[in-house]
Amino acid sequence: MKIPLQVTFRHMEPSDALDADIKEHAENLDKYADKIMSCRVVVEAPHQHKHQGQLYQVSINITVPGHEINVTRGRDLHHAHEDPYVAVRDAFNAAQRQLQDLVRVRRGDVKLHETAPHGRVTSLSPEEHFGKIETPDGREIYFHRNSVLDEEFDGLEIGTEVRFHEEQGEQGPQASTVQVIGKHHIA
Repeated sequence: MKIPLQVTFRHMEPSDALDADIKEHAENLDKYADKIMSCRVVVEAPHQHKHQGQLYQVSINITVPGHEINVTRGRDLHHAHEDPYVAVRDAFNAAQRQLQDLVRVRRGDVKLHETAPHGRVTSLSPEEHFGKIETPDGREIYFHRNSVLDEEFDGLEIGTEVRFHEEQGEQGPQASTVQVIGKHHIA
């Protein structure tokens, strides 16, 4: 790790082996973010219970430009955290996930969920079981009665707003799924 690492042990004796394990985990963080400015780790044995061992708590504070990541593992009385190495591993895994998420956001790699195309019903032929949708860009999309969700074909009117999934049919674009947009829709 290229940055200063500070390890603190509270309510327990310092352990060279645990310190080395923490350093190894901290060095691996460089794989996920290259501009880590500081990393502080606190390992604490706060609970003494009569019927179970000490439950270790690990807190990690990582500073990167413009952001701070804080992770604490062990307060949930998770019995696996009777082993300080497991508590350290779990805390560093959570810190790693947060670093990865931060890097994705900064790179713009965050998934954007696109809304389905929408339009208005412009023609209906109930006796022939089909209709047409006009999109905001002026294209005309064919749809069949069976493509309308919730059996709402008979309730459709000219001008009804719908969302649809488009595919290429034998005679041009067609809607494979048509859903009536309710009054609480995203335009």
